[in-house]
Formats: sequence, C-alpha cells, structure tokens
Amino acid sequence: MTLKALFAATATAALLLSLPASAAQITVGFSQIGSESGWRAAETSVSKQEAAKRQVNFKIADAQQKQENQIKAIRSFIAQGVDAIFLAPVVASGWDAVLKEAKEAKIPVVLLDRDIDPSGKELYLTAVTSDSVHEGEVAGEWLAKTVGEKSCSVVELQGTVGASVATNRKKGFDGVVAKHANLKVVRSQTGDFTRAKGKEVMESFIKAENGGKSICAVYAHNDDMMVGAIQAMKEAGLKPGKDILTVSIDAVPDIFKAIAAGEANATVELTPNMAGPALDAIIAFKDKGTVPPKWIQTESKLYTAADDPQKIYESKKGLGY
Repeated sequence: MTLKALFAATATAALLLSLPASAAQITVGFSQIGSESGWRAAETSVSKQEAAKRQVNFKIADAQQKQENQIKAIRSFIAQGVDAIFLAPVVASGWDAVLKEAKEAKIPVVLLDRDIDPSGKELYLTAVTSDSVHEGEVAGEWLAKTVGEKSCSVVELQGTVGASVATNRKKGFDGVVAKHANLKVVRSQTGDFTRAKGKEVMESFIKAENGGKSICAVYAHNDDMMVGAIQAMKEAGLKPGKDILTVSIDAVPDIFKAIAAGEANATVELTPNMAGPALDAIIAFKDKGTVPPKWIQTESKLYTAADDPQKIYESKKGLGY
C-alpha cells in the first residue's frame, strides 16, 4: 500500500469511527412518489445528501405517482432485508397490508412528507411531516389580511385527489375562509400537483370567470401548479400578482423568481429535508433503542416580496430543485 493510500484508508476509518456505531451499516429503502414537482425533486436530492452525510446505504425507488409501484417497491425492500423503509405515500389509504408485512419482517417504516389513514398508525415508527392543515391556514390568513374587507372570489388548484397533504391544505384554507364573509372559493379543481395540469385548470377557470376579471385570487396547493397558473394568466392578458393575487405552498425556487418579477405574491415553505430527521430517528432507534415521537414536525414559514426573493431563489437552486 502506498503512503497516499494508507492516509486515505486511515481517514476513512476515522470517519466511520466518528459515526454512530450502526450508521455505516444501515441500509434504507425509500419509496418516493416520483418527480411531479420541483419540491419533490429537491426532496429526493436532499435525501441522498443527508444519507451520504451519515454514511447510510440509501436505495430510492421512483413510483411515478402510482401506489401500486410503491407497494411493489416496499415488498422488494422487505425481500432485500433493508434496515428501514422510508415511504412518501402518494395517497393516504390502502397501505395496511404491505405495512403489516414490513412489521412482521421487523423492518421499521418512517413516513416522509405525507401521512396515511389512522388505521395504519401502529404500522409505522414515526412520520416526518409539516402540519399541512397549518400550511393552508397560513396561506388563508395571508390572503385575508391582504384583501382586508374587500370582496374576494378565490379559485383553488387542489393537489392529487386522496393525498393527505391535499386534503389538509384544503381543510386549513377553508377554515380561514369560513371566518371571513368577504372571501369565497368559487371554483376548486385538482391540478394533480403538476405545472401542466395547473395551467390547464387555470385556463378553464379564466374562461368560466369572465376572462378572469371576476377572480380576485388563486390559491394553489403547491407552487408548481401556481407556476402553470401564472403562465395561463399571462397568456390570457392578465397580470398575475396584480390583477389576480397568488398564494401557494412549497417555496420552490421558481416561485421566488415569480415573486421577484411581481408575478406572484406569497408562498408557504415546505422544507425538502424530511430525510435528515428521519435518518437521525432510525439511527438512534437502531443504535440505542430510542423510540421517536410519533410525529416529527417541520416548520411552515411564509415568504413574500419583502423577503428578498431573488436571493432566496439563488440559494435554493443549490439544493437540487
């Protein structure tokens, strides 16, 4: 062995010794929904980075927005004998059978970003998510404060039907609207969390609402749909962010670009780093038997034009969005 190779081997050994005893030996399988949005792509990228920091062997299966693909991936991870499974569930129901199989195999499951129906609560170790009801509330409160007492007809771009995050973001926003008689959601339809569908649905809203002239604001369950909606507004000769207010959720780079250009107004941040806290929880569980809380909550922060959106855009581009 050369002197250079010896130094490299010594450095690697020192790094491994500095990690928790089991971290270097852990293999985690991650059943990811897909890459339907910039946020989802960032979550995947950041997850890989967080696993690499902890010397965890990380395997990702892209489900392309299909639950059946996620179930197949989980069964494959079980067959491989991984140490833990991370799941970002595309919908909230239909997980009991496969998660029971993981439990019988003594493989802990951690939910990332989204929750599942209460019937499955005993089948996973912990869930690392934001409070998506609260996200909807933050968006609604911003709109209520911004429009004041003015009458405001709102159109809503919902996320994927059956996804817990879409249900909860709607619930939170609707709860705020119910407290303000001047706010009314006049149209609500799924844009399936994608830019293309968000644009398509917004085009139909504009046609149905007097060329968009009767629309006061758009609320989108994610920024990607809003980016599509902004394009639809511009093509219809409207000025998004001025003629029609916008508020959405995720805080992906392109929405900050739109805010900086005056074409969007507000976004509520959903951190893409769900895997870091999840990996720490799994390592502590495997290492010391430490059982994490059932829910590890992430922060939901509101951003507007007052927050130097161009600077935030540039910083977020480095996260893998």
